[in-house]
Parts: sequence; structure tokens; C-alpha cells
Amino acid sequence: MDLVPVLEEPLKKVLGPATAKVMAEHLGLHTVGDLLHHYPRRYEERGQLTHLADLPLDEHATVVAQVVDARLLTFASPKAPRGKGQRLEVTITDGSGQLKLVFFGNGVHKPHKELLPGTRALFAGKVSVFNRRLQLAHPAYELLRGDDESETVDTWAGALIPLYPATAKLESWKIAKAVQTVLPSAQEAVDPLPDPLRSGRGLVSLPEALLKIHRPHTKADIEDARSRLKWDEAFVLQVALARRRHADAQLPAVARKPKKDGLLSAFDAKLPFTLTEGQRKVSKEIFDDLATDHPMHRLLQGEVGSGKTLVALRAMLAVVDAGGQAAMLAPTEVLAQQHHRSVTEMMGELAEGGMLGGAEDSTKVVLLTGSMGTAARRQALLDLVTGEAGLVIGTHALIEDKVQFHDLGLVVVDEQHRFGVEQRDALRGKGKQPPHLLVMTATPIPRTVAMTVFGDLETSVLDQLPAGRSPIASHVVPAADKPHFLSRAWERVREEVSNGHQAYVVCPRIGDEDDDPKKSRKKPSPEDEAEKRPPLAVLDVAEQLAKGPLQGLGVEVLHGRMPPDDKDAVMRRFAAGQTQVLVATTVIEVGVNVPNATAMVIMDADRFGVSQLHQLRGRVGRGSAAGLCLLVTEMPEASPARQRLMSVASTLDGFELSRIDLEQRREGDVLGQAQSGARTSLRMLAVIEDEEIIAEAREEATAVVTADPELEHLPGLRTALQALLDEEREQYLEKG
Repeated sequence: MDLVPVLEEPLKKVLGPATAKVMAEHLGLHTVGDLLHHYPRRYEERGQLTHLADLPLDEHATVVAQVVDARLLTFASPKAPRGKGQRLEVTITDGSGQLKLVFFGNGVHKPHKELLPGTRALFAGKVSVFNRRLQLAHPAYELLRGDDESETVDTWAGALIPLYPATAKLESWKIAKAVQTVLPSAQEAVDPLPDPLRSGRGLVSLPEALLKIHRPHTKADIEDARSRLKWDEAFVLQVALARRRHADAQLPAVARKPKKDGLLSAFDAKLPFTLTEGQRKVSKEIFDDLATDHPMHRLLQGEVGSGKTLVALRAMLAVVDAGGQAAMLAPTEVLAQQHHRSVTEMMGELAEGGMLGGAEDSTKVVLLTGSMGTAARRQALLDLVTGEAGLVIGTHALIEDKVQFHDLGLVVVDEQHRFGVEQRDALRGKGKQPPHLLVMTATPIPRTVAMTVFGDLETSVLDQLPAGRSPIASHVVPAADKPHFLSRAWERVREEVSNGHQAYVVCPRIGDEDDDPKKSRKKPSPEDEAEKRPPLAVLDVAEQLAKGPLQGLGVEVLHGRMPPDDKDAVMRRFAAGQTQVLVATTVIEVGVNVPNATAMVIMDADRFGVSQLHQLRGRVGRGSAAGLCLLVTEMPEASPARQRLMSVASTLDGFELSRIDLEQRREGDVLGQAQSGARTSLRMLAVIEDEEIIAEAREEATAVVTADPELEHLPGLRTALQALLDEEREQYLEKG
């Protein structure tokens, strides 16, 4: 008999439509199984009071505390009958501090009767400040009664009280009551882990884990449950990825082996430098993959400036040598134009196939973007379909139906996280057989994240910088605490320019009408002065600099809403050294290469993520002169934002920074939205802390899939795959 449908039962049948609606809308929970996998965030012990001092301002919090004092006050009020209003002020303690609760009007009667001194309860509400003291206004509460009283005892069975991720519409204890209602169904959960794996690692069964996570009697129960549930998440996800890798290995592809003394050899002979050991090693991994008759799926990670583009270009030339075509997909027109320019410059006469003066072993390199003129576009399309062009570099315009290739052999995707999976898939579909795929990212990714997010790709890492790259000095400029530091920053920019160099100034926002947050009706939080004002804007800052501290220098702006031709013209002038200071948004974050630019000032640096700051910083120090990056912020010294900037300033190691970044953000940002738009399936697993589990789960998953690709002998695992990977995420994994 199939017991699975019990966990697929809609919550509205079990809990009623009103509660189910709130759970679906606010917590994304639709079935009994969803609710059983909505785990407590933490636990309170009945005898232990929480630290009220740690309450987060402006967030919904749940506390366990005892009433010290309750006073009913009357005050003059035009709204109340006979002009008298009532306010109940209740003081609660957790043994380490006190907190005031306030109730007004008709809401005072019930708590006045129930919240007597000595009463213990759970209180939940939004933490606010009144008269410089923290308070909860009209909190919801649930009394904690003695062991022989009422149903609360059953609801809170055991010594530990689970506190769930909750919302304003649904307090933690209401979720707990709902969980108690569905908990008996946990007995019917089908175990996804194969028996030998579970018993070999001493893991409890899935029903037992669900019972222990929601109704633990001891801290050891919680540990048992966590260990087991982390394994479920790691293993099921790694099985999905292993199946993807296995399926890819069955696909046919044309093996592309570079011919001797062809285009690649001619290109290598032209290079004015020798490849680094890292570049040689990674190139060999790629060439070995290209020579097989199933498609390469490889992720090329490299620090900013480690020479990824050169490695990718050599792979593209090898494919052209073998009779195929190669396409490079870039996320923006600015970057596509930049790549096209740098590739044709690196190749010289080798990029002039079919032209007078072109080398014998040459090919044509075409650019294809959405804003090209009709005639140029028609010619580019013709060159692709006839095979005249061996290399094409473009934006998502490459994906359009009209674009046809003679024989597409390799797709290189630059900055993977900027592309939807559908786009990548559409381009791969243009080959007669699946083309080889190389994904490049300049965002260093910790090994475990690579195994979790890109687990269907083999990974190559370039961690050496080529000779001639200069170190970058980074400093935090606290503009609010020390305004003279900001003045000094502009002096440093002038000094770089007077030495013949150039500078970037980066701002979080453009500053034209549609972009103006001042028009937003949402009031800024009064607690944080630095957050009150809108982020600094390119158009405003450029004007202030040109009239003020950088007067007399050539200052231009660059942002994403400029017409493509204007953007390209600005970049060309900057690359040629005609413009001294470029004030830009993060449009310069990826791939823009101006070796003469040595200084970068990032305004409102606290508004950018750690990895993004590292990316931006990589735009300077690309030549022989040392680079300088100044992170300007108004955030106070003790703030987390300022600590984050200090981390960036203290190291140039992108892998170390990506670790810091991940520890400070929710993993869902990295695993869910960043990849598929689907919510992350990881609720218990932490990809940094649980490195060992992920690595072991990958090994186990590979072995299981090799032995039984269709999981015919593991129905529980098949079911878990369907449940854990919702449709969008399944599509993401399918498309790789």
C-alpha cells in the first residue's frame, strides 16, 4: 500500500482553510509534509529564561518570560467614553533584563486578568522603542501552565519549547500546535536513505528524526534529528546532481581534438608571455574533456584577473581547429563588446579570416548584440550559418530563433549567475548534437558550494595571478566619523591622474527619475541615520566631483540605462586614456579591462555585497602600477556593515571572502535565487559548516546512481527526489 499521500494531504483539509491560507502565503507551506519539514529555529527550556537584551529591533521575536508587574493606567482620551482611556503596562523578566509590554483600549481586559505577577508565558510581537526603551505593543501570548493543567501541557510536551520561524500573522506557538496535529503522520514518512547507508552511519530513521526535531525531550534528541535531516538534504540533492552527471555522460557529442600546427598553435606562438602553470593545467583538463564523445560540462573558477578569458579563448580556438564553431555568451552589451575587442586584439591577423591580410590559419570573429544595425546583423548571421565565422561573441541576442550555426561545438558562458538557465539551455540547443559547455565565473566559490550549486559541472580553479599583475591596497574611508579622510581620498585620485593614470568612482544607483528612491512612499527606518538617505547616485556624484574636488579633470559617467552606442563610446574613450575619471554603476563589475586604471573609490560601499566589492576592486591594478581601492561608508564603527568592509580591506583572497560572505548571508540567497528562482531546498544543511557531510554525500550518491541510475530499488529515495526538488529546481538541474 502506498502511504505517501498522507504527507501530500493539503493543509487546508487538516488545519482548516484560514490557517492553511496563512501558511501557504507567508511560509510557503502547502502540505502535511511541508509542515513537518518546517523545523524549529531554536528551543527554549521551560526552566530557563531567554536573554531579553538580545532582542532584534523592528523584528518579530518570541520570548519566554515571567511577569514581574502589571499596572492598569487611565489617561485622558477624546476617543474613549467619558474621556478616559486605559493602558495596561506589564513588565516581564528573563532573569537577565526586563521588557515592557503595553496594551491599549479594549485589548487590556483579557491580559489584565491573565498576566498576573509570577505568571510565565510565551510572548510574541514586533520589538519597538518608546522613550528609549524596548517594548512590545499588543504582543500575542500563550500562558505556560503547570504540568497538570489544560491542553497547553500536551502542546508543549517535553522539557524543550520549539520556537518556529514565524510571521506577524502566525505566531510560533500556533505553528507548534499545527505541527502537533500533523505529527502522527510522520510515522508514515518513507525513508529516502538506503538502509546500509543509514545503519552504517548510525542515523535514526526519518519518522524518529521528525518526532525528535519537533518534540525533543533532551538536547541529544535535537542533535540526533539534526544529524539525520542534514544527511537527507545533502544526499537527496547530491543524488539529483549525480543523476544529471550520469545522464550527461550518456549524451553523444562530437569529440573536438585540436589539430597540430593549426589556429591554436599559431595563436600560442604569438603570445608575448608564457602561460602560468595554472593556465596550462586547466587548459589540459578542458582539452581532455573536449576530446571525448560526450559533452564537457565544466565550471572554470578564477580570481579576478587570473586569465580565464585567455584559457576560454584557447579552448574556442581548439574547437575551430577541429572544424567546429564556438560561441561566448556575455551578460551585457558592454561586456560582449569588450570581449570582442580583446579577443580580436589578442588574435590579430588570426581573427581576419576571409579578409585581405588575414593569416592562412585564420577565422572570422563576429559580434552579435541586440542593438546592432540591420546590415551588420545580417552579415553576422550569414557568417554563422555558412561557417565563415569560427567564433561569435554576443549577448542573449545569440539565443534568438533566427540565429543558426553551421556546427556549434562549444558554448562558453561568462559570469554564469547573470544568466537564466533557460537562456543557457536555448543556446546549447543550437548544436546538431549537444555542444560542449564551459561556464566561467570570477566569483570564487567555496568547494562545498560548488559541489552543491554546480554539482553537475566538473570544476577547474585558476588561483594564480599572471606575472605582471600588481597588488591592490584597500582601505575603508569612514566619511561620517572622519570627513577629512574623504577629502584625502579625492586628493589620492588627483595624484593618480597626475601620474598619468585613471580612476573609477562607483555608486550604487543611477539617479535618473525612475530610479529615485526619494519618490518611494516607504518611510526609512528612523533607527539608522546612514540608511535614511537614498544611496548615492552616479549622476549626482559626477556633477559634484566635476564642480568640486576633481574640477579640471575629464569626468564621464557610465550606467546601464545609457544607449548601447553611448556606453561603448564612453568605454572606448576611457580605455584610450581620453577620460581620466569614470563615474559608474556596477556595470563595470565584470570583465572591463583598462590596465591604466589604478584607483577606485566605491561610494556607499556598505550597500554592496562582499563578493561584489571584490569583483569591483579587480578592475584596478591590472597593469604594472599598483592598485588602490577606497571603500567609502557612513556606517558607524561597531556596525556589521563596517566589519564586512574591514574584511574586504584585509584580504585579496576571493575564496576567503566568499566564505565570509556566505557565513553572513542566508544560504538560500546562494543556492536558491542565485540559480533557479526557486526557493532553496536546504533547511537544515549549512554549506560551510557541513562540508564533510556534503563531500561524503556526494561520494555515496555517485555510488548509488552508478549502481542504479533509475533508483528502481530505492522507491523512498525516488519519492524524496520528487518532493525535495520542486518543479522549478528540477528544471534547473535538468538544464544544468
